[in-house]
Amino acid sequence: MNRPENLVLVDANDRRIGVAEKMECHLGDGLLHRAFSVFIYGPDGRVLLQQRSAAKPLWPLYWSNACCGHPRPGEAVRRAAKRRTQEEFGIDCQPRFLYKFRYQARYSERLSEHELCHVFESDYSGDINPDPAEIAAWRWIAPDALTREVKSHPERFSPWMKLEWAEIRRRRS
Repeated sequence: MNRPENLVLVDANDRRIGVAEKMECHLGDGLLHRAFSVFIYGPDGRVLLQQRSAAKPLWPLYWSNACCGHPRPGEAVRRAAKRRTQEEFGIDCQPRFLYKFRYQARYSERLSEHELCHVFESDYSGDINPDPAEIAAWRWIAPDALTREVKSHPERFSPWMKLEWAEIRRRRS
């Protein structure tokens, strides 16, 4: 049985204001908590995507960036991003901070996301060993093709990934 996971509650300025159990953070409109997303680029510039496991309570089987998650209380966000990328994909990466933002997205009448999310990127050129408990499928995609696919089929992608990808592309144009 999985033990409860505590998340770091933050204010709008990303200052820690407490901790709460993970499911509690996602009930109703959600409690604002610290999170991260990692975008991984291969040597040819393609972006690594994952299809979230069917067992995920929020956005199961949606396509998303390589890794997302929550730092543990007392854990630096960059360190958490590195840890979860290793746990989910078997990738030892060196996340580079890009920016952070706040978002809220309703998944169902009962569940939602409400996060202050730190966005990272990393390069990687090695083997991939995805955890099937976390990842249903994965693929590499060219950045322009990803932009077109998100535009033509937004319903296939997690809400945070769509927001983050649009901002990454805006910053690079």
